Amino acid sequence: MTDKPYATSFNHLTDLKDSIGKELGLTKWNVITQEKINTFAELTGDNQWIHIDEKKSNKFSPYGQTVAHGFLVLSFASKFTFETYRINDVSMCINYGLDKVRFPHPMLSGSKVRGRLFLMEFIDFEGGARYKLKVIFECEGTEKPVCIAEFIAQAYIKKDD
Repeated sequence: MTDKPYATSFNHLTDLKDSIGKELGLTKWNVITQEKINTFAELTGDNQWIHIDEKKSNKFSPYGQTVAHGFLVLSFASKFTFETYRINDVSMCINYGLDKVRFPHPMLSGSKVRGRLFLMEFIDFEGGARYKLKVIFECEGTEKPVCIAEFIAQAYIKKDD
């Protein structure tokens, strides 16, 4: 496994099938600022003090500071998929859902996160395919990932005009 960001390109959606079990790409680092955490809290209504109250978190949190919402970290899944692979004959790709999601380590405010993606499954259907990606959300300076998710995408092949 490389430690440098990269993306994989595929000419055809069906070419993706040959990459089951393989890593597709690695993103650049993204800083999770307190401002992003506060904005996410405001948008979702999740204003728990461990996310937004820096003084209280410094004093009472087992982490000694604020932490990002798990769902804020998870929301980077779409961004990470766009950054780690391309399929040239696809006109549209949609988020079909998630299977297993875990948050094994906290994402501290000010930390950096990046995504490492692997193809787990691929199922053809008329005009497209559905496939499952394993997205590992790595945090700079920690061995444990902050999130591991099985992200399901559905892609549609470009139609001739």
